[in-house]
Amino acid sequence: MGTAWSSFKRAVYLVHRWMGIGACLLMALWFVSGVVMLFIGYPKLTPWERMAHLPALDADQVRIPVAQALARVGEPANATEIVLTSVAGRPAYRVRDGAGRLSVIDAANGQVLPRASPAAAEAAARAWAAASAGTPAREGPPDAAARYVDTVTEDRWTHSSALNPHRPLLRVQLDDDARTLLYISSATGEVVLDAPLSQRAWNYVGAWLHWLYFLRDRPVDPGWSWIVIVLSAGGTIVALTGTLAGIWRWRFRGRYKSGKRSPYRDFYLRWHHITGLVFAAITCTWIFSGLMSMNPLGIFAAQGQRPDVAAYRGGLPGTVRPAVAAADALRALQATGFAPREIAWRVLGGQPYLLARDGADRTRLVMDMVGGGAGGEDKGDADGAGAAAGATASATAGADAGTGNAAPRILAHWPQATLRAAAARLNTAALMDMRWLERYDDYYYGRAPEAMNGGLERRLPAWRLTYADGADTWVYLDPRTGDMALSADRAQRRGRWLFNFLHSWDLPAMLRDDGWRAGVLIVLSLGGLALSLTGVVIGLARLRRKVGRPRALERPRTG
Repeated sequence: MGTAWSSFKRAVYLVHRWMGIGACLLMALWFVSGVVMLFIGYPKLTPWERMAHLPALDADQVRIPVAQALARVGEPANATEIVLTSVAGRPAYRVRDGAGRLSVIDAANGQVLPRASPAAAEAAARAWAAASAGTPAREGPPDAAARYVDTVTEDRWTHSSALNPHRPLLRVQLDDDARTLLYISSATGEVVLDAPLSQRAWNYVGAWLHWLYFLRDRPVDPGWSWIVIVLSAGGTIVALTGTLAGIWRWRFRGRYKSGKRSPYRDFYLRWHHITGLVFAAITCTWIFSGLMSMNPLGIFAAQGQRPDVAAYRGGLPGTVRPAVAAADALRALQATGFAPREIAWRVLGGQPYLLARDGADRTRLVMDMVGGGAGGEDKGDADGAGAAAGATASATAGADAGTGNAAPRILAHWPQATLRAAAARLNTAALMDMRWLERYDDYYYGRAPEAMNGGLERRLPAWRLTYADGADTWVYLDPRTGDMALSADRAQRRGRWLFNFLHSWDLPAMLRDDGWRAGVLIVLSLGGLALSLTGVVIGLARLRRKVGRPRALERPRTG
């Protein structure tokens, strides 16, 4: 038994000694870049940022009904997404078909727009810059303010798979104070990413470095994934073996002959030992949770039935649409003081509606009013008594003209009765509970834009649904949009704790005081950095001794 224990301890020391030489350098990079990521995130275009850079839609400029626009790009039944937005400052319909292909139709003249050219990309960039400057999109800065750079399939800032339908991407450099680099979709001509110079520069020592993106060359890269898994697993082993070795070498009772509790006299060895004991727990959890972020071997993959979003919707916008015309909906919304920047055709439980967003990414629901009545905003209420369930829309396959005797109905959110009926189709298991959330819980919460998932919309209030399936699935619904904001079964919720919580300290209570949280994380990161850098110095010294050890010289023969 004693021999086995001695062999185990020796193996721990050797693993930590030799694996730690490379791992400490990698962990030092992770600690430094992690601090940067607290303040500067990887480039992304958030929904609210995109809305802020779109002009308000002008009803007088929307002359082509949506049915006519759909007819220009193929079979209407194939349309899975229909959005009235602005491209280069002009209203246009963006249509996605069943294969994920995107088309754009000018809403003023019905012309199908070609794939974006360098000139079109510059026009889109000028419209973006005009919105930043607070000037009308058609009165943007001169041509020199936006310069086409090149076209790329992918670069270091565009690894996200969400950009795949828009590739290749046209890069345009703005002549603004932030030296913003814009990425324009070749499919739609829209701005899909903005990356100011300072953000790009900091990312070289931030997210780009932290995620080892210099080893990644495409949106889905199994090779990069396995490199990160292997390196983070190795780092976890080094951290755990170092923790064991540090505890074994520390005299909790009594002291060494030197009078110290640590046996090491060398400055770097002693402080590596001390910082290792102090920051062992956080180092182990951060490296381990980084490994968990890669979902190794799919351990956090959904185990239950995936939500059936198609059944929840009950139809596609290409075949089930409200009769209210887009221009009429715009005028009705503007009459209430709501200035839409974008309108999407949606279906919920078989009921068609329009989802409008303004410059602050606030939303309104627009649907037909059967049999007349005054249009206006129905706030509804928390328990669903807002009568929207009784306002059954007149779904049609192609009519876009207004009913003539009824104004469209405008709601702030869907009532509970409508959502509950549609939610019953999300899962074949019984819906056990439907709870109204006015505060974030441990799984549904918002993050700052610079966070990795800071581009996700997590609105409040929300509905949390619990299904009686074997995986204990929870679903969160956004009543202001009708969207499923999040689905998480038991395995996915476990991943939330082993990755998000351990790695980011992102419980809602912690996020309420982000300054306190950032301060604590910086102090812990500096401790981990000291641990790593002392390890680097020790490792390099050991390598020099190992490599530079002189061989015994052969004595010359005499005689």
